[in-house]
Amino acid sequence: MEIVCLDLEGVLIPEIWINFAERTGIAELRRTTRDEPDYDVLMRQRLEILDRSKLTLNDIQAVINDMGPLEGARNFVNSLRERFQVVILSDTFYEFAEPMMRQLDWPTLFCHRLEVDNDGRIANYRLRMPDHKREAVKAFHELKFHVIAAGDSYNDTSMLKEADQGILFKAPANVIEEFPQFPAVERYEELMAQIEKASPRFGK
Repeated sequence: MEIVCLDLEGVLIPEIWINFAERTGIAELRRTTRDEPDYDVLMRQRLEILDRSKLTLNDIQAVINDMGPLEGARNFVNSLRERFQVVILSDTFYEFAEPMMRQLDWPTLFCHRLEVDNDGRIANYRLRMPDHKREAVKAFHELKFHVIAAGDSYNDTSMLKEADQGILFKAPANVIEEFPQFPAVERYEELMAQIEKASPRFGK
């Protein structure tokens, strides 16, 4: 049995925080896990900026509602699901992801939760579990799945290392240079070819 694990932002959808930064004009919010490997440090910075700027969950959701998946992402996911079991492993939040999941025909998503107060202020965030992408791959291995994983950022690399085959997709040059053991591709056709190559069924 095989399962494919995909990151969400940067792989299937645009980076939510970058789009929000462009809408608000707050350059500090452009930082992502491509820039800051420590997710807790990154999220604390984001929450402090939101507080300082008096921005709420509703403000972020308004931006997300105007976004769409990356070009070709929906067709890629649907084609992939015809061949493999597919799970999206993301460090986004369910409160952010729902509009995008609808546009991607509701693939399975494992991510985190936000704590939001009565005024819509994001008070905190709750990780599903530490390093949940890697832990999910470990659990799939215990269930006897052959796991192929693809991502684009530092926070994906532990998942890629844990998988039977990791693949970098649309990754920045610094990540590609630091992790040369993973094939790096830019287009969905290339990603599908790498996934099939890593598959015991299709790669023979």
